[in-house]
Amino acid sequence: MQIQSKNTLYPSVTQFKQKLNSPLTKKGITVLQINLGKRCNLACKHCHVEASPKRTEELSPEICEQLISLIHRFPEIKIVDLTGGAPEMNYGFKPLVEAAKLTGKQVIVRSNLTIYFENAFGDLPEYFAKHQLRIVASLPCYLADNVDKMRGTGVFDSSIKALQWLNKLGYGKERNLILDLVFNPQLPTSEKFYLAPEQSSLEQDYKTFLQEHFNIVFNNLFTITNLPVGRTKMHLERKKLYTSYLQFLESHFNTSTIEHLMCRDELSIDYLGNVYDCDFNQMMNLPAKTRNGKTLTVAKLLEAGSLDLINEVQTADYCYGCTAGCGSSCGGALL
Repeated sequence: MQIQSKNTLYPSVTQFKQKLNSPLTKKGITVLQINLGKRCNLACKHCHVEASPKRTEELSPEICEQLISLIHRFPEIKIVDLTGGAPEMNYGFKPLVEAAKLTGKQVIVRSNLTIYFENAFGDLPEYFAKHQLRIVASLPCYLADNVDKMRGTGVFDSSIKALQWLNKLGYGKERNLILDLVFNPQLPTSEKFYLAPEQSSLEQDYKTFLQEHFNIVFNNLFTITNLPVGRTKMHLERKKLYTSYLQFLESHFNTSTIEHLMCRDELSIDYLGNVYDCDFNQMMNLPAKTRNGKTLTVAKLLEAGSLDLINEVQTADYCYGCTAGCGSSCGGALL
């Protein structure tokens, strides 16, 4: 069931760190999320990375080698999560995949699906299946109009063809070929704000619709809140909704989500090798800090011989997006 805001005035936004009863502490690191760059074949309206075909920023060979060393050196990393832009378009994608698989780690690729139909990328579905990559694919709705409004004309049809291709390879069917989809709410145009519907019931709606209309199957649906970062922030500011959206998120703050926040057991790395607590902080240039207040790079982690140099997660008011309602993370709802 969707949660709608009331058309009333909210008080001013409470700083997120003041909302917490205690500092948001880091746990042991088990997830390495790498943003390979901002190159993408799409320019989605809600993209917090502001990726597009015009962007050129991407991983360098030097940082790629450092990341491979990091992956090999630390067995406590259980998941290597590759994102972008379209991660597949950016330098270092396949070397990082193969380093992670060689060391027995799960690899997640956050795919926009349409990349498979671009020149030089038609081998990707078979490559993913060969290496048993877990695909987390954006499909913000199961209706074509809603998808194309957010992601561009024709994206829905291309996404459906890509999902059918993946199903033929065994994705969504075989145990080691996991295919997950991601739902995002539509961007608001008024103060009638919504949190995502309940994840398990929406997943069933997706599965029923995609099976009946396209004979598509998949494993899990992840519902992700649109955080006011990147193009979502720009959209809200243009509509003069930024503050009221933050207030809406704060009004649905759920303290039960804190224990499960993704920022607590992951490191987010940008294409320059800088370290953040999460991808949203990365896009807002809010770096992770050591106990001594110093910023980190992949090179510094290697030099220290430890991933656990961060005591407290850096927070900002957009963190209300991850803690509203049932919570939100790169793996969907938290509760």
